[in-house]
Amino acid sequence: MKQQEKVFFLIKELIKEDDRYIGLEIPDSYIERTRLLRSLMNVRMPGEVSEKFLRIQNEYLNEQVKEKGIVRITDIQSLEEEFPKASIPFKDKISIWQGDITRLQVDAIVNAANSQMLGCFTPCHGCIDNAIHSAAGIQLRDECYSIMKKQGHEEKTGIAKITKGYNLPCRHVIHTVGPIVGSKLTRELEDALHSCYKSCLGCAVQNGVRTIAFCCISTGEFHFPNEKAAEIAIKTVIQFLEENESKIDRVIFNVFKDLDYKIYRKLSSDY
Repeated sequence: MKQQEKVFFLIKELIKEDDRYIGLEIPDSYIERTRLLRSLMNVRMPGEVSEKFLRIQNEYLNEQVKEKGIVRITDIQSLEEEFPKASIPFKDKISIWQGDITRLQVDAIVNAANSQMLGCFTPCHGCIDNAIHSAAGIQLRDECYSIMKKQGHEEKTGIAKITKGYNLPCRHVIHTVGPIVGSKLTRELEDALHSCYKSCLGCAVQNGVRTIAFCCISTGEFHFPNEKAAEIAIKTVIQFLEENESKIDRVIFNVFKDLDYKIYRKLSSDY
């Protein structure tokens, strides 16, 4: 079955699940169909599907990963290689990489989740939560739902939970809810962001994760100032490695925006 046929099948199956989609027109364009499929997956509530649906979804998403290109640890320079004269501690274990975090073949990537921890329900939204759930497949929302149902309350800020990676190149996803900045940045919010990074690293060690890629937690929809967030991220990672150096092989600061790339490079090279 070709990718176009897989997309059509998956859309038809998702339409069948909900009477609200009766009469929904499926576009002719393949690109528009992929957007419709992602939208339907984004808004879909947790629930069972057929084995055939999962098989075809997995085949479709795995092919998408191949098309985007998988990035391995060996493809990414450490700070020691990039800034050999920098004095930043553990520069052989830290990297900065700009790009799509869903391409990284590491033990775990970090997802900036919301307090429901079920992924982003806004169709094709540009947040990292949406990107990760869309690339992983509907199983990720189902596992998150099981975790949250058992927990019985919304996720608190600064905590970390681990799930499988499903159709992502990574083995796991570590989810954390970052602080939301309102009118001004406070010490309490800074401490909460520190807790996010520390909790994720602790969760990684507890689950045998030796290579981890962090997104820029809270700097997008949650409005944490980019430079201060990067300072906290780097400082927290260094502090953690001081006590757990043998348990972590590589920490990647994954950045998407040029602004964050410049900030992390400057902070690392000037350390």
